[in-house]
Amino acid sequence: QVQLVESGGGLVQSGGSLRLSCAASGRIFSIDVMGWYRQAPGKQRELVATLHSGGTANSADSVKDRFTVSRDNANNTVYLQMNSLKPEDTAVYYCNAVVRTTLSPARFMYWGQGTQVTVSS
Repeated sequence: QVQLVESGGGLVQSGGSLRLSCAASGRIFSIDVMGWYRQAPGKQRELVATLHSGGTANSADSVKDRFTVSRDNANNTVYLQMNSLKPEDTAVYYCNAVVRTTLSPARFMYWGQGTQVTVSS
């Protein structure tokens, strides 16, 4: 019903920058929250940053002042600008969205397929 497609991952040196994008498509009525989570090898998936449609942002302490989440509500797209990257930022980054579809007033959570970000030291 809803698809999330990520792009922008890759390999970067420590101190570098990357920008991730995620576009949502399908039977979308509205999107309450869009954002990013990540999962490093051997670790649990964790919150990176999310942005509510009303503008409220939430981000992990480990990425504050380095990562910025933004949204293009008209195009159902969320971005993650990552600056001053560190080796410990290496992980698979997953796009996440809480969506009200055109089929029901209920909200459902959707995930993208993930994009690899690797930061070399």
